[in-house]
Amino acid sequence: MASEKVHHLTDSNFDDQIKSGMSLVDFWAEWCAPCVALGPTIDRLAETYDGKVKVNKVDIDKNQALPARYGIRSIPTVMLFKDGEALGVVTGNDPNQIEKMVQQHVN
Repeated sequence: MASEKVHHLTDSNFDDQIKSGMSLVDFWAEWCAPCVALGPTIDRLAETYDGKVKVNKVDIDKNQALPARYGIRSIPTVMLFKDGEALGVVTGNDPNQIEKMVQQHVN
């Protein structure tokens, strides 16, 4: 079951939603088995870091400008942003690396 704390971003609302604070963004697609497998990790991070990190998902099939903008060639790709600036990226279904990336930047 998807967490209510995970927000779905689009090409049109992305910049506004990540412009302030910490934001974790999961670039994914419904047909991508590793992306679907990563879903529970994204949900858990949304619960664990509630109030510290906004957790978001971008469906790359419905929002094609963002993957092009960030040079995303493989999914899942998870990016961490602070005030709209990219701090880190993890490509692939690697929950430990994603959590490590978040922990490095969250006090």
